[in-house]
Amino acid sequence: MDYKLFAIRVFVRDWERAVRFYTETLGMPLAYRSDELGWAQLATGECQLALERAAPDDEESQALVGRFVGVSLQVSDIQATVATLQERGVEFAGLPEAQEWGGVLAHLRDPDGNVLTLLGSRE
Repeated sequence: MDYKLFAIRVFVRDWERAVRFYTETLGMPLAYRSDELGWAQLATGECQLALERAAPDDEESQALVGRFVGVSLQVSDIQATVATLQERGVEFAGLPEAQEWGGVLAHLRDPDGNVLTLLGSRE
């Protein structure tokens, strides 16, 4: 078998706000967008980050909005990235924090409350 990770899905309620946040505020290039399907793919390297609109009448998809997503987005300069995103109004759980294993993590919230992680290295 041949597996290749295609996309990590992030469930959102407010479709337009989410697309603007990820493309304009975070600066991720849009690879694909279908407003009809409520699906967008962001060009984040070999694996894309995908936004999926949670159907208002679907309890299962609604329960997936506003949680720790478990996505780590690697950035070349975490301090500069966090500073830029804070200037753009992005909410962080705290300052970038050095980890015992050598990385630096910062957790941000999207407008729907989903938590994503920025990953950097010690400088």
